[in-house]
Amino acid sequence: MELVTIDDIRTAARQVAGHVVRTPLLEASWGDPDRPLWVKPESLQPIGAFKVRGAFNAIGALIAGSDPVSGVVAYSSGNHAQAVAYAAAIYGLPAHIVMPEETPAVKIDATRRHGARVVLCAAGQREIVAEQVAAETGAVMIPPFDHPGVIAGQGTIGLEIAEDLPEVRSVFVPVSGGGLASGIGTAIKALCPRAVVIGVEPELAADTAEGLAQGRRVDWPITDRNRTIADGLRSQPSELTFAHLQNVLDEIVTVSEAEIRSGVRELAFRARLVAEPSGAVALAGYRKVAAPAGPAVVILSGGNVAPEMLGQILSG
Repeated sequence: MELVTIDDIRTAARQVAGHVVRTPLLEASWGDPDRPLWVKPESLQPIGAFKVRGAFNAIGALIAGSDPVSGVVAYSSGNHAQAVAYAAAIYGLPAHIVMPEETPAVKIDATRRHGARVVLCAAGQREIVAEQVAAETGAVMIPPFDHPGVIAGQGTIGLEIAEDLPEVRSVFVPVSGGGLASGIGTAIKALCPRAVVIGVEPELAADTAEGLAQGRRVDWPITDRNRTIADGLRSQPSELTFAHLQNVLDEIVTVSEAEIRSGVRELAFRARLVAEPSGAVALAGYRKVAAPAGPAVVILSGGNVAPEMLGQILSG
């Protein structure tokens, strides 16, 4: 299987330039003294999450190709949906987005505001329904993680970390479908070989941790994965992303629901940053495991959280 390379990520950086925010590394003085903490706030992207990087890279490559593009299709619990809808609108393409019915309304509404057609489906059916929509419309599928262009786009985060903090010793990355960790891990391993890359996953959706321990992908029922409050981390890796994760992750740690909520509160009260639960798992991982001494970066992957949920977490 051909894996994404640092050259692919550098090409992606040129492709997405001008469309995405080059997010800063924010020093957090309240981190552990022997592991100075830095936060990479992808919540500052135009759609509030890192997914915009992969969407612009994949769709931009389509536009630059020789074949005409009549539209794009995506399936997502929220952030990839918004990213594809936003990128498609910038490029003037119709977007058809398939979302599970249990997706928070804040993410569905945001996707529609970008002009996309939203198709709701039952839990566990989004890939099947998306394939049907693609067949009906002739639009091109942009999957949320199982795509080299998407992985390379997400990897631009790692490229920025390496440029801004070359002495980094540990990078904590949320894991779900695996595109984010695959891309960031590829960049960090190429440019900061002394650093360790640590994946962080909810205990209630820890299929990747189990799979890596067994050396093969494992399947968790969607009803089990849907238990976690981190609704953006309920996917499972593909063969492509799992191969990347085996290659670039030094460790994977699982965190409890209480630890995820604590991460949301810590980012809000100490960093003054809004994080959705999925976006706070990396900080929860940093708090849970002993990484090498030296600078540590946590990826705040997104901030699209329903106000009522945020209020409940912050008051808890």
